Amino acid sequence: MPVLISLAALLLPAAVQAQDAPRPRARDLGIEVGVFTPGAHNAITDVAGVLVGHATVMAGDDVRTGVTAIRPHGGNLYRDRVPAAIHVGNGFGKLLGVTQVRELGELETPILLTCTLCVWKAADAMVEWALGMEGMDGVRSINPVVGETNDGGLNDIRSRPVTAAQVREALEGAASGPVEEGSVGAGTGTSAFGWKGGIGTSSRVLPESLGGYAVGVLVQSNFGGILQIAGAPVGRELGRYSFRNQVGGREPAGAARDPDRGGGSSALPVEERPGESQGSIMIVVATDAPLSERNLERVGRRAIMGLSRTGSFASNGSGDYVITFATAEAVRRQPGDGVRSVTDLSNDRMSAIFQATVEATEEAVYNSMFKAVTVSSRWGSREALPIEATVDVLRRYGVVR
Repeated sequence: MPVLISLAALLLPAAVQAQDAPRPRARDLGIEVGVFTPGAHNAITDVAGVLVGHATVMAGDDVRTGVTAIRPHGGNLYRDRVPAAIHVGNGFGKLLGVTQVRELGELETPILLTCTLCVWKAADAMVEWALGMEGMDGVRSINPVVGETNDGGLNDIRSRPVTAAQVREALEGAASGPVEEGSVGAGTGTSAFGWKGGIGTSSRVLPESLGGYAVGVLVQSNFGGILQIAGAPVGRELGRYSFRNQVGGREPAGAARDPDRGGGSSALPVEERPGESQGSIMIVVATDAPLSERNLERVGRRAIMGLSRTGSFASNGSGDYVITFATAEAVRRQPGDGVRSVTDLSNDRMSAIFQATVEATEEAVYNSMFKAVTVSSRWGSREALPIEATVDVLRRYGVVR
């Protein structure tokens, strides 16, 4: 399945380059991660009630960014809160709202993802949106949760281009069903493993014998490492990976030029430049299992295991964060609750949820790259992961037939 770039796109290097046909997801290519079955959409929205919305921000030859909103349910989250936890794999990043979530173990706003220098503008816009909802007249404190990755390689990040209208677009346009992936929303300007990264999602539904619970994951991929897909060393085989210069790696004949080389102040890929940010990833995990914040934090640790399977090593400059939440009615909270009776899944029933989280996280990262298209701006270009060359590697290593 070759990737075809239109002549018009080649003549407009500042734009997202159009593809003649939709790019595939991992499962479209025969890549099956793990043992559990995905939900109907293989997306975080397979957890009932979860909504996802995007606002893609592109302007001129230099702005390539956006906002992605994840809403645990479609109501007023401040008045109908969900238990939540945050796990930090590596803390080189900006995540607003982390201390209150850790202290109280709950979300009272949706989750926004955006670019690094847009975090505070996005948070301010979400606070304004939330305070304007019905029943919020007397509210004098609110905890917006906003995460980021640094898309400055393709985006004029210093212009902080995200607006309140775009934040509202992502929040109010959030919907159930299939989730748009790749170079969209908060994934518009991101990179992963030297290729184009973006938004990716996946899900798992446990068999009834294990509770029948759904687990969904959404990622904003923007990090380095040595890409492997279902164990196949794709990054090494395609000659694009961290530390390639230092270990004497040889680029295969006919391989595309690494967009991290040339055109800048350093000949090293960004993953290898001392002192520079080497990306980040935001991982959001949702489940309809009745979990406490304590077990949700344990789930977050397993998401990092799924990330590591893709070839990430959590480099010095990578902010690797996991936000987890549970949507079950039995664990929701209202402000001013007195003594509450809650349902709490026992520790002995957690193992299948852990496995589902690992699987969905790994596959979400793959989807973020397979679905991403090449994006260019005056700052540079990030090529889409080459489908045909990748599938050839996967065939040679027995991942796909």
